[in-house]
Amino acid sequence: MKKNITMNFRYIILAVMLLALTACEDFLTRRPKDELSPDTYFRTETECQLYTNNFYTILPAATDFYLEDDDYIIPNSLSTKVIGNRVVPATAGTWNWNMLRQINFFLSRSHQCEDDAVREEYEAVAKFFRAYFYFEKVKRYGDVPWVDEPIDANDETLYRGRDPRAMVMEHVLEDIDFAIQNLPSQKDVYRVTKWTALALKSRIFLFEGTFRKYHGLQGWEECLKESAAASLKFINESGYGIYKSGTTPYQSLFTLADSDRSEVILTRAYRQSISLVHDVNGAFTSTTSSRNGLAKDVVDMYLMSDGSRFTDKPRYNMMNFYEETQDRDPRLAQTIRTPGYTRMGDTELLAPNMAAVTTGYQFIKYVCEKKYDSYQTSENDMPVFRTAEVYLNYAEAKAELNQLTQADLDISVNKIRARVSMPAINMDQANADPDPYLLDKTTGYSNVTKDANTGVILEIRRERTVELILEGFRYWDLMRWKEGKRFERPFYGMYLDGVGEYDLDGNGTVDFVVYEGEAPSTVQGVVYKSLSELNLSSGTEGNIVLHDDIIRSFDESKDYLYPIPTEDIVLTQGVVKQNPGWDEMDGLDF
Repeated sequence: MKKNITMNFRYIILAVMLLALTACEDFLTRRPKDELSPDTYFRTETECQLYTNNFYTILPAATDFYLEDDDYIIPNSLSTKVIGNRVVPATAGTWNWNMLRQINFFLSRSHQCEDDAVREEYEAVAKFFRAYFYFEKVKRYGDVPWVDEPIDANDETLYRGRDPRAMVMEHVLEDIDFAIQNLPSQKDVYRVTKWTALALKSRIFLFEGTFRKYHGLQGWEECLKESAAASLKFINESGYGIYKSGTTPYQSLFTLADSDRSEVILTRAYRQSISLVHDVNGAFTSTTSSRNGLAKDVVDMYLMSDGSRFTDKPRYNMMNFYEETQDRDPRLAQTIRTPGYTRMGDTELLAPNMAAVTTGYQFIKYVCEKKYDSYQTSENDMPVFRTAEVYLNYAEAKAELNQLTQADLDISVNKIRARVSMPAINMDQANADPDPYLLDKTTGYSNVTKDANTGVILEIRRERTVELILEGFRYWDLMRWKEGKRFERPFYGMYLDGVGEYDLDGNGTVDFVVYEGEAPSTVQGVVYKSLSELNLSSGTEGNIVLHDDIIRSFDESKDYLYPIPTEDIVLTQGVVKQNPGWDEMDGLDF
């Protein structure tokens, strides 16, 4: 911890000076470099803004969204967290405190700002990011040291132990409430505002409340009440809503070069002109990428377009691709390639490219025109906070508190459904007939609270899965719901009848051929795979089976938290303790 926290001030000033060189401020009005010091900086809005701009780098990058690879997205190579073979690392970037040092340094000097209104605004920015920073730490590690001042290299605080998560989260609540009170209310998709802070509070305390509830910790009700209250304030006062433009509004929301400002609260900007790009097109269209595909059991979660359950249909799990994608929740066709799909800016009908996806269910979310297929050229914005999440947070918090009403659903989740003309959730009907598919220990959530609201909680979880896919939530949702055992279930792709030709999109032409024995002559545009390569569940037919040669194990006694790096335990002479269940270091005498 000492190694990570300690930062020489001259490097901070150098970074600020480099940022200042890019500003539009007249060179003649700048303070001479030889006068820059802790006692002369942070006096103006420009100086406060330049310094705090660096805090935005802790927000997730594009790859944190589109390369999500948890239980519902199957890549060609599984991560250690999914396999269950994580080990205690020597060091870890996620146990890093440099940004906290920068945030606390700013807060220790912000009183030098000559304008009280400016000072309060940028203190609110700093406290927003300190709340965000600690939320990420608590999610991963549980108890962590709370530090709210810059620490010198010889400070004994460097050797302190971990503080209880409840105490840390009390400080997080103080920080985020200060941010809500003092950030500007004017909307801005590229800078944090009062509305971003309310969205973050909604997110933080939904996680903390449900984690405590399902893991048997105290104080979960208070956390969920904080989440619900922040969400409702956002709903009632922010003026944000659900983006509905175009014929495919859900899909188009994620392909905009400049994020929509009616739903998106905060976004991460990408522009080729400033060399900030990502590779989402390559990730989902290339045959040499991770080939991430949607899992079959999650495809089955999508409802029919009339709101009925797909999994209530006879032989739902043995339908061919064309049949299973008909008359479904429109978000399915706006998330993966289904019959009738065309690329943006093109008219050619495209079936799933079976060479570019593991499961057969090929993602189109975030995918833009073909001109972006070249490596690292995509430049569509990546939303970090959006209104739909706040709506979902509100409904779930109220349901877990056993306080949800039909009116609550109508101002939240049902507005999301209305975007794609899906029928509204009827609370009474959902609770009278909980979906057995979503209650099943293999396909659903067997640990869900069993009470009068079980059915509607399951429907909210379904909605969260469908709406927020590929947005970085799934792993942490499973952790807070105590559903890590989902990683152990079989991973399946689409159902195939075995050897033969397949017209996947039903347009009268062959897209895919499964063969046995010698490979047939090929036709351009058709993908060929041998029966043995596909590994079907019943041998000669069935669902594509993925990674059945890898034993996956989720240890309920330890895997809901990450291990503390060994070097940080050593640096504190064992004052920082390891998380339960992870191997202690033998032979060390502290």
